[in-house]
Amino acid sequence: MAGHSKWATTKHKKAAIDAKRGKLFAKLIKNIEVAARNGGPDPDGNPTLFDAIQKAKKNSVPADNITRAVKRGGGLDGSGVNYETIMYEGYADGGVALLIECLTDNRNRATSEVRVAVTRNGGSMADPGSVTYNFNRKGVIIVNAAETDEESILLATMDAGAEEVKDEGEKFEIICEATDLVAVRTALVDAGIDYDSAEASFVPGLEVSLDAETAQKVFTLIDALEDCDDVQNVYSNADVSDEVLAELDA
Repeated sequence: MAGHSKWATTKHKKAAIDAKRGKLFAKLIKNIEVAARNGGPDPDGNPTLFDAIQKAKKNSVPADNITRAVKRGGGLDGSGVNYETIMYEGYADGGVALLIECLTDNRNRATSEVRVAVTRNGGSMADPGSVTYNFNRKGVIIVNAAETDEESILLATMDAGAEEVKDEGEKFEIICEATDLVAVRTALVDAGIDYDSAEASFVPGLEVSLDAETAQKVFTLIDALEDCDDVQNVYSNADVSDEVLAELDA
């Protein structure tokens, strides 16, 4: 679930890594291709591509795969790519709002896959605009908590535009305006702090607290969506406490 690293951490501990990794690699490569197409193949002049490559590297995508993706996206190998972004809206159990971002070359396939994943897992599709009002476009930077501390992050980034630093256990999540994303992650690097990812994301305004039973249903639905080839990110306003996560782990 993009933007909710506590659940991401839990999933990574429990997941069957090989199957998930293949799908993750495909999504990261698609990010690189689209970034190179939209802003050019030079990461030094295309911060979105720079961050897409950084995230791919942090997730162990092979360098050759990254290079080929940049060339495809930038049209340097003569093939090019043509993906469109589609946003779907829906609800999961407990009234949890879902914002589902797809990158696809086949709108009909994407629509069908998303609808099936939602309805088969206890959710429902929503009309356009009924969910998006509760989400704001923000910059989100993820930092490994083992490598630094909250105070150091705050000192490095507040003047650059960081609005909030969330302690998510194994990760820190830095929130800023999307327009300040490059400035904040540059400030981190200048302070000698490494980061795992930096990207524009959708952050919920009003969150819904979940008990263990409801959280499990919501996570199952989100997993089903993330298994769809065309789904790039799933954002939700689910708020799952450490206690509930511990209960699910048990």
